[in-house]
Amino acid sequence: MQTAQPLNRPLRTAITLAELLQRIEASAQPIGATQYRRLVRHLAQLLDSLPPGPDLDRLLQTFPAAAGLYENQHYDMAGLCRSPLEASLNSELS
Repeated sequence: MQTAQPLNRPLRTAITLAELLQRIEASAQPIGATQYRRLVRHLAQLLDSLPPGPDLDRLLQTFPAAAGLYENQHYDMAGLCRSPLEASLNSELS
């Protein structure tokens, strides 16, 4: 039986920030624009530092807000590759 590998610090931090962003996106409570930008900027940097692979994929599948951020960061190279096809098509058409 294979044991799970411990999560590295950047991945753990990215998961924590992705969870926070997800909660903020779902909340009716307002957050300051500066705080929001800092959170998104820090998460974006962490997402860029993570290697592609199953850990990153699981993070992005679990937290749609982080997936949207990741997709926007890489739009110039991959378009809306993580969005459902219909949403991607409608976005491109508009």
